[in-house]
Formats: sequence, structure tokens, C-alpha cells
Amino acid sequence: MESNHDIILFDGVCNLCRGSVALVVRNDPGGRFRFAARQSPAARALLAKCGGGRVDAASGSPESIVLIQNGTCFDRSEAILRIASRLGFPWRLLGLFRLIPRPLRDRAYDQVARGRYRWFGRRDSCLIPTPDLRARFLDGPEGAEAPG
Repeated sequence: MESNHDIILFDGVCNLCRGSVALVVRNDPGGRFRFAARQSPAARALLAKCGGGRVDAASGSPESIVLIQNGTCFDRSEAILRIASRLGFPWRLLGLFRLIPRPLRDRAYDQVARGRYRWFGRRDSCLIPTPDLRARFLDGPEGAEAPG
């Protein structure tokens, strides 16, 4: 799992998650982050290596974003705050939420995760990146739609 890049595993059919990936891409001109839809073979392989801890690798559930940083897996609110801290101003300010105990942050995260399809919608297929962003994505399932 060692990489020069941080890897973000996201729900590839969730409109909120896809929008979040687009936000990271726009605010990461140096290309620090790489991406994979949680439904993809690459993400499943990486999740299997995450093992124990807070990341539920066995379920394969796309309920949580996962950040793999220096071989360590982070999920839910911790993943979001670590990603934001790498994006610079104003996103770095989200780090102030670390003052809130993680169980409370994760409870809020879980509420959004449970309602995300209802509030933001979902697609029938996973995101396939544009050709200029293709190198930042680990893989994509066949037949997935291009971002639009």
C-alpha cells in the first residue's frame, strides 16, 4: 500500500461523493491524490489490505470515504479532515473540527452518508474520469459513464 500519493476511495455512484472528488481535483493542482471508486477491483484490493481498525474492509460497503496515507487507512470524518488539510486555504480550516471528539464527528458523517442518495442522488454507473484526469484514477469498471 506504499505510495507517493494519498489514495481516496469513494462511492462511485454517489453524486455527493463524485462532487467531492471534483472539488479535490480542482484544489489539488500538484496531483497529490489518486482516486478509486469503492466498487472497483483496485479499491477492493486496497480495502482488503486495510484490515482491522475502523475501516470495515470486509463489508465492501461504500458507506464511508477511505483515505490511504503512507500505508495507513482512515475513514469517515478523519478521512475528510485529513484530505481537507492537504488542500490548503480555505479547506485547511476544516481541521478545526478535530477539536470535536471523533465519535461526535463520525455520528454527523454517518447521518450525511445515510441520506446522501436521497438528498444528492445517485448514478447507475461509476465515474470514469476524463482523459486528462485518467492517470489520477487507479481503475474504472467497464461500461461506466464519463463525468458530465
